Amino acid sequence: MNQVLLDSSVWIEYFRNSNSHISSEVDKLIDLGNIYTTELILTELIPFLKLKKQTQLIQIMESLESFEMFIDWKQIIEFQTTNLKNGINNIGIPDLIILQNTIQNECILFTLDKHFKLMSKIHKLKLYN
Repeated sequence: MNQVLLDSSVWIEYFRNSNSHISSEVDKLIDLGNIYTTELILTELIPFLKLKKQTQLIQIMESLESFEMFIDWKQIIEFQTTNLKNGINNIGIPDLIILQNTIQNECILFTLDKHFKLMSKIHKLKLYN
């Protein structure tokens, strides 16, 4: 199986509802050793974990394989321009960076955010089903 980048939306569901279908999928990916993260995703998650004093969980998150982030701002601009031309509005810079990083690393993005599904129709973005 390919490398899978877990978006913060999936991690949040995983932490909130351990009995969900999403949690079962994440557990399966953990067992297979296919989960990857990025500094951006950790930056979205860790402050909330710190507030909840989840030090062990923070250590686990920080120990995951992480993709290097090489941000190509010109490509980010092109992604956003293409999105706007196709009626996909309000995509934030962090999600454009995740889009770019997923494509750069030729991995699969596991997300619950619907706008990534829209973007996968116009960009070379592979989504986890």
